[in-house]
Amino acid sequence: MSRIARAETPLTSLASSSRLLLAVIGAASLAACAQSPVGRQKADLAATSRQAAIERPHRVAAFHPHPVSRARVPDETADAKPTALRGVASFYSDTETASGEKFDKDEMTAAHPTLPFGTRLRVTDVSSGRFVTVRVNDRGPFVRGRVVDISPSAAEALGMLDKGVANVRLDVVQ
Repeated sequence: MSRIARAETPLTSLASSSRLLLAVIGAASLAACAQSPVGRQKADLAATSRQAAIERPHRVAAFHPHPVSRARVPDETADAKPTALRGVASFYSDTETASGEKFDKDEMTAAHPTLPFGTRLRVTDVSSGRFVTVRVNDRGPFVRGRVVDISPSAAEALGMLDKGVANVRLDVVQ
């Protein structure tokens, strides 16, 4: 019986080693697939879409194949004058303006974040009723809560040099 056992041992060891080799190759190829960019991209995409569906369920309507058409209602206020803007004004001094002009403290100028250069504004102090007309030639103010920066001469005309700031109403003058 020992002869038979000896004869089967090389065959058994060959079969075992071939199985082991196949298992190692299979594991290596699975590991390579898990590290491939395509596999990662699909996994990242699936996670992102699930997260987006949870966080923004209303975004699903954006993927509709046909855009939803809505009837356009005519805007009756389109012909009306723009409404006045209220907020806090301050005055400033600078060396050069965003429009490229040299800053002149004696001119009636202003800085506004969005209005086009050259726009004329009537700045009215709501507490005193005094107003001054200024021309936008700079960008600003860059302080939260402020709607306009005006030149020192305009601030003097409004009587706000001592206070530094004033509650104002802005009206666009064409």
